[in-house]
Amino acid sequence: MYEPIRTKSVHSTMADAPSDFPHRSREEELDIQLAGHLAALLAVTDELRALEPSADLDTAAERLAAQVARLRGGGAPARVPLTAVPATPDITDLHRRAHAVAGRALLVAASRADTAAAILAAEQMDSHAAALEPRELAAH
Repeated sequence: MYEPIRTKSVHSTMADAPSDFPHRSREEELDIQLAGHLAALLAVTDELRALEPSADLDTAAERLAAQVARLRGGGAPARVPLTAVPATPDITDLHRRAHAVAGRALLVAASRADTAAAILAAEQMDSHAAALEPRELAAH
């Protein structure tokens, strides 16, 4: 009825061929993604530090920088200079953005099973949620 296939499948020949580009494992991809989220959270934290200096934000920034450096193999993360913050940013918006980014970092840290990063991200979510409560109550 049908003639048998006499040639190899395209899929099997492609699977056997050596690739000319590097492949990363799932863990490496998650490390890269987590480092990116934590670096974004660090940038927002640095912006908040410039506007509302506090020891808590300083500590959070140092812990975030240490986690980013760990995930990136020791390279120091880029930091936002405290003088580079716009003159009139919306602090409530910065706390919202930090809370959202911390949530994304928490999801990736949990899927990666990185306890230290997950705890740090959860603490940052709590911190920014607490900072938002009085601001949002005053706005209503």
